[in-house]
Amino acid sequence: MLNVESVDLFYGAAQALRGVSLAAAPGKVTCVLGRNGVGKTSLMRAIVGHQPISAGKILWADSDVSRLAPHARSRRGIAYVPQGREIFPLLSVHENLQTGFAPLRRADRYIPDEIFDLFPVLKDMLGRRGGDLSGGQQQQLAIGRALVTRPKLLVLDEPTEGIQPSIIKDIGRAIDYLRGKGDMAILLVEQYFEFARDLADDFFVLDRGAVVLSGTRASMVEQDVRKHMSV
Repeated sequence: MLNVESVDLFYGAAQALRGVSLAAAPGKVTCVLGRNGVGKTSLMRAIVGHQPISAGKILWADSDVSRLAPHARSRRGIAYVPQGREIFPLLSVHENLQTGFAPLRRADRYIPDEIFDLFPVLKDMLGRRGGDLSGGQQQQLAIGRALVTRPKLLVLDEPTEGIQPSIIKDIGRAIDYLRGKGDMAILLVEQYFEFARDLADDFFVLDRGAVVLSGTRASMVEQDVRKHMSV
């Protein structure tokens, strides 16, 4: 289980996160919501180790990982699908997926068939360069690359951004399937409210770097959440 406890994060003199706490459990989708610029991506980068925190703790599986490097967190089962996808445009789809081998033991360095079951288009395009794929296909590739690492925590930063509706549905089905396996915690950042609402088990709303609303999907008051997501 992931526990973020009273985390502060600064960029120089500017404070991006203010005492943020949240939890994400296996078998659940935990959604982080909020408008642009409120600290959602900063929080994700802190969790995966791309941005240092100045106060608080990040606990994963009862261990404090706050000071661990990103590669060390990856070896502990934390995978990140960043906003903007960040696939390697000149590598083939197959080679992009193989970059997920880095944190794995040699015996585990293969691409699970499950990834092609979730995203069949990737199997059809293994020889294509990543940069030649559409935005939606690149998003599927980025998620597939993360799944190659056999994560226990999957962090998804705005996976629906700029994606066509048909692929948004495919991504939603994949997230629902992964949740149903029961052994993975999924942390999802979203601005597309309906997508998040339909998937969320628990939610946290950020505003100005702080959690202003949180609860279960059953307790969510849609009007209150939308107020913090509109510009």
